[in-house]
Amino acid sequence: MRMQDKIEQALTETLSPLHLEVVDESHMHSVPEDAQSHFKVTVVSESFAGKPLIQRHRAVNQALKGDVMGQIHALALHTLTPEEWFAKGGAAPESPPCLGGSKA
Repeated sequence: MRMQDKIEQALTETLSPLHLEVVDESHMHSVPEDAQSHFKVTVVSESFAGKPLIQRHRAVNQALKGDVMGQIHALALHTLTPEEWFAKGGAAPESPPCLGGSKA
């Protein structure tokens, strides 16, 4: 199973998201082809209501603990309530370009 699928499955089972988007951004970094090491995750869930950002990120990290977290290098998280998601027009920010390694 691809890492993207593992992330999607774990977050769907744990957070019951209204919207979930997992993007493999490994190609934007200085890693081997098909590294599956850098991901951007946008998750919109009612379970985030009333929780500060750190608790939202901890919930995602907890859902991905073990096999998934041990195999990825970077995880950009956008954790929103449905109200926040709709207020932002249903879009997550773009990731900045990689500034490290041989891509610099």
